[in-house]
Amino acid sequence: MLIVQKFGGTSVGTLERIDAVAQRVIETKNSGADVVVVVSAMSGVTNQLVEYSEYFGKHPDPVATDMLLSSGEQVTTALLTIALNAKGYPCVALTGAMAGIATDDVHTKARIEAIDTTRMKEELKAGRIVVVAGFQGIDAHGDITTLGRGGSDLSAVAIAGALNADLCEIFTDVDGVYTTDPRIEKRAKKLEKVSYDEMLELASAGAKVLQNRSVELAKKLNVKLVTRSSFNHNEGTLIVKEEDMEAVLVSGIALDKNQARVTLRGVVDKPGIAAEIFTALAKKNINVDMIIQNVGHDGTTNLGFTVPQNELELAKETMQKLSAARNVEYDDAIVKVSVVGVGMKSHSGVACLAFETLAKEGINIQMISTSEIKISMVVDQKYGELAVRVLHEAYKLDK
Repeated sequence: MLIVQKFGGTSVGTLERIDAVAQRVIETKNSGADVVVVVSAMSGVTNQLVEYSEYFGKHPDPVATDMLLSSGEQVTTALLTIALNAKGYPCVALTGAMAGIATDDVHTKARIEAIDTTRMKEELKAGRIVVVAGFQGIDAHGDITTLGRGGSDLSAVAIAGALNADLCEIFTDVDGVYTTDPRIEKRAKKLEKVSYDEMLELASAGAKVLQNRSVELAKKLNVKLVTRSSFNHNEGTLIVKEEDMEAVLVSGIALDKNQARVTLRGVVDKPGIAAEIFTALAKKNINVDMIIQNVGHDGTTNLGFTVPQNELELAKETMQKLSAARNVEYDDAIVKVSVVGVGMKSHSGVACLAFETLAKEGINIQMISTSEIKISMVVDQKYGELAVRVLHEAYKLDK
């Protein structure tokens, strides 16, 4: 049996915690399984490195930035390997490049293109535990790349898929996927199972347990995924195909605080203008989420869209160069609240309940977008947590 285990920043946040992770890995090894461990940087380290990189200017050289950022995971990888070897368990440390993770060359947001598993398979065959630095790979030029936010989850899922692992366990500081963030709503309940699609929508809507690119990949590669806590031995949440579970109406409410809104007023209402705006943003790799356009009037229209808050500065620069609108407004005091559930496909009235619930609390909805199993609403930042609590109650998720 082959198990891939991924430990996040808080799980490896101190030397004592790395020692505890080593014990956890040894338990798995002693059960007879082969183990590949993927680790994040110690909590706070990546943010510190980002700050260092921006000391000399707002847009540091991306190739050098990736070399800097990848060092955080390498520290943890080395420390965990030292710990396991010291406990008498043969172990080898691999960077993303050494583990054969080949990516494209979009620095700081690279995508994995292929994994050459030769080295990992050799080490496993020799009976060693393999520890891999998450969040990183190498491009065709031989430069180190990093995979963007939540990239260590992505590394773990991609490795599990490439090695045909029996299970991929993602260890964090929470013991599974909850109906909403337990820090916001104390009555939040842990879900035993959730479908890939629901998890995707929850992750893209701001649920911090798993990163959406990793869930997408798990679905594509059919990787059996479990998310659980590294601080206890509770059963986690299993992420499975939809046919393996009963469809509940709504499975969770998510809150995404990393949102900013851009509003273009007085855009010339003609074919091709939206293409021009969004092509310019795409060229800068800016991730546009929700889009809303008003009905044209007097040959002009208003166009609004949301981007991640940390990409707002770049979006501002892009819009200034374009001069596609009479004036542009920016608002980063917003959040996105989402209601997710596969049962929405076959039930009506789900959206109506969300709108009524927020109206009762006097919360104004600025933007709405829907998919087959999700309703997302942009509201004022100060109402974000209240919106989550009242929706959680309205859909009886605490029952």
